[in-house]
Amino acid sequence: MGGVQGKEGSPKKGWVPETKLESKMVEAMQRRASEGSTMKSFNSIILKFPKIDESLRKCKVIFEQFDADKNGAIDKEELKHCFEKLKISFTEEEINDLFEACDINDDMGMKFNEFVVLLCLVYLLKEDPTALHAKSRMGMPTLEATFETLVDAFVFLDKNKDGHVSKNEMIQAITETTTGERSSGRIAVKRFEEMDWDKNGMVNFKEFLFAFTRWVGIDDAEDDDEEGEATV
Repeated sequence: MGGVQGKEGSPKKGWVPETKLESKMVEAMQRRASEGSTMKSFNSIILKFPKIDESLRKCKVIFEQFDADKNGAIDKEELKHCFEKLKISFTEEEINDLFEACDINDDMGMKFNEFVVLLCLVYLLKEDPTALHAKSRMGMPTLEATFETLVDAFVFLDKNKDGHVSKNEMIQAITETTTGERSSGRIAVKRFEEMDWDKNGMVNFKEFLFAFTRWVGIDDAEDDDEEGEATV
């Protein structure tokens, strides 16, 4: 997973974004973090899983609409067509970056869960003050509300508002509302390890989203070999 090149536990030291997209993603999340989060606990995030799951699955209609050759994946040209139809304005370079970032199997085609992550990243990046007019053009108010919930959840976990979630922040987020549960620290570490794909000690928003699609079961059909690994 495209990640952050930094020292474990030290998000700021030696951090170099792999792509312009990652840099923009972190900056957008830092801007959003300055507004704070409405989440009060990690449990409050878990309670939203069913509603988020239901909302994200409605993306299937969009996915199938733009999977022109019906091969179960969206290639780069189909993605460009999707953006044109949804009136989402990105440069060729940005589209390429988004595609490469979300095509985690590197098979030149995005599966459904990868497409969901991409749309959420689009939502986040459209928080850019210079592009606010474009956000509403996605034309999916219910879906955008779900994406905002996911952004809000990440902001809750990102205690120091640096655009990444560390293992300590994850432990703090889970244990601060589950006092007395001796297993809470172990659960926090497990959740963090499920998110930290590149094992560098830091989780960016993209990694968080991929873990989330597994937690709510979005990728069950696409990743049968990993099914059940990340149950909550």
